[in-house]
Amino acid sequence: MDEVATKIIEILRKHMKEPRDDINASTALTDLKIESLDLAMIVFDIEDAFGVEIPYNANEEAGDFKTVGSVVDKVKALIESTGAPAGAKA
Repeated sequence: MDEVATKIIEILRKHMKEPRDDINASTALTDLKIESLDLAMIVFDIEDAFGVEIPYNANEEAGDFKTVGSVVDKVKALIESTGAPAGAKA
């Protein structure tokens, strides 16, 4: 797993009510039992960690956030498009 994926999984674990060790790219976010308020905090944490802004409209872009891998792909695309450093902030 690359640095972006590792950091995103770390952020997800921080907000989970029931921590799991078996999270990978194909894990559905619904399987992680993350509540909507926690999802908002996760988005803020990801934006802060990677220096990007995640445009999110629940009605239009919910498909972008179905799995851990889809979140990683979206963040990588934002990093590329904004020229933000690829590595996570410390």
